[in-house]
Amino acid sequence: MTEKKKTKHTRKRILFVCTGNTCRSPMAELLMKNKIKRCKIKWWDVSSCGIHADVGGTISENSRIALSERGIAVKEFVPRQLTQKLIEKSTLVICMTDSQKTMLEACGNVHSVKELCGTDIPDPYGCNLDAYRVTRDALSRACDIIIKNFIPQYRDETTAE
Repeated sequence: MTEKKKTKHTRKRILFVCTGNTCRSPMAELLMKNKIKRCKIKWWDVSSCGIHADVGGTISENSRIALSERGIAVKEFVPRQLTQKLIEKSTLVICMTDSQKTMLEACGNVHSVKELCGTDIPDPYGCNLDAYRVTRDALSRACDIIIKNFIPQYRDETTAE
């Protein structure tokens, strides 16, 4: 009788990082989760956090509205503080700006949206809804590029059980 080898897929994780974890990184997280689900990509988790997170707060109202305009409902969202452990558990750590990446690059495995996609994602905090829409659309394009160019690099990594 031949023995079948089982393979165990190792879950991968994308961690989006911004300043307060109330505008950009939560939008990136929810957009990416939506796109991964629609593309039927398995074995990837997505989360977000902030360098100076508004712990105890929630996603900004304009972020919530901008996402809902694209059919993405925000049920519950609680901002999280960035930790070294979150970085270590992540396959891709993606900061919204090069300056955030520079601040964190000693932590290892840290990239910026600009490095991966060609442009920083400016902070819409305190701006009108149109600024949040621009940010949402820039993040949506960035997520498409990440799915196309970076997720496939990790697709076939499995470990024998």
